[in-house]
Amino acid sequence: MQVERVEGTRAWCCGRSGAAWIDLMLVGGVRPGDWLLTYLGAAREVLDPVRAHAIADALSALDAVLSGDPSAASSVDAAFADLIEREPQLPPHLRKPH
Repeated sequence: MQVERVEGTRAWCCGRSGAAWIDLMLVGGVRPGDWLLTYLGAAREVLDPVRAHAIADALSALDAVLSGDPSAASSVDAAFADLIEREPQLPPHLRKPH
């Protein structure tokens, strides 16, 4: 979602499913124009525009698959291009110390 205005510890944001007040307690200060990864009414991460658009593309591809769109296979490959032919990686906090 993209921040439109900020009031204290919440922001009015617009995204794929409409507009809503988003709690900012987990991410701190943001400014209008910033992009947020949100879940259940709370911001989880501040995103750069490139990553925000990549996430939006991935969600659009999933919507196409779930709606039964016959051309969804090509949109899924395009939306998840960063994952094609790549070994999955554990996040740093789950990796074994060297």
